[in-house]
Amino acid sequence: EYSEDSNSEPNVDLENQYYNSKALKEDDPKAALSSFQKVLELEGEKGEWGFKALKQMIKINFKLTNFPEMMNRYKQLLTYIRSAVTRNYSEKSINSILDYISTSKQMDLLQEFYETTLEALKDAKNDRLWFKTNTKLGKLYLEREEYGKLQKILRQLHQSCQTDDGEDDLKKGTQLLEIYALEIQMYTAQKNNKKLKALYEQSLHIKSAIPHPLIMGVIRGNTHCSFSLHLCGVFFSECGGKMHLREGEFEKAHTDFFEAFKNYDESGSPRRTTCLKYLVLANMLMKSGINPFDSQEAKPYKNDPEILAMTNLV
Repeated sequence: EYSEDSNSEPNVDLENQYYNSKALKEDDPKAALSSFQKVLELEGEKGEWGFKALKQMIKINFKLTNFPEMMNRYKQLLTYIRSAVTRNYSEKSINSILDYISTSKQMDLLQEFYETTLEALKDAKNDRLWFKTNTKLGKLYLEREEYGKLQKILRQLHQSCQTDDGEDDLKKGTQLLEIYALEIQMYTAQKNNKKLKALYEQSLHIKSAIPHPLIMGVIRGNTHCSFSLHLCGVFFSECGGKMHLREGEFEKAHTDFFEAFKNYDESGSPRRTTCLKYLVLANMLMKSGINPFDSQEAKPYKNDPEILAMTNLV
């Protein structure tokens, strides 16, 4: 998982103390915390085993809901990222911690966690981690309906993906699509249809990206969705579909909802059922003689209890 840059022999005492502590984690988490503390005391100079011990202490304190102590340990861990461990290892570890903590429903805690990370990254110059953390903070502001703070983050994210001329840097297509997904959700919540249409057109011009299916599941559709990490892209495909429905362009809506449904289905998202309902609606409005459930992708859902009523209308 990690290799030190130096050729020094590994500290056997530290290693043993770490693994002995880890063995206590499931059955006696409080004893594990005390044992991991001994790793830090034995360590002396900051290095691999102290970093690993702090990672475990953060997760244990989170599980025990000892949030103040968890934050203290996280701040301590962030002091290691400049020189004690390699850049790639620290990035991978912090990403893992962020994903782990993101399951919390405590909005204030998450905000403090993300803001603390961003503060530490000012000197670390890690663009990828900065982007991911800012995106998570933006999603949090969206959920809290703090649109002013969200817009500030969106501006920063856009600036990070621009060329010197101020244009979208298409080499950063995947990041751009993620920004558009977040922005589309904000304007959807604000019912700003004019902005939504402009963003939809912009997002479809990004050809260089190879996005995760869920992100494309968002460009083409747009619906109510409680924001979570794996649904970052939910509004793209639905955005286009709903926009075309509002404008009476039922064939275009049908195309976008079908693309959205396929992307959701491919990624295993439960949103596929909702999108399929919109697909059936668009099919009815365009007065098509084709049954949407004749398609290979939709056929398995024909008798799904949630959409059976709509199936019978076709």
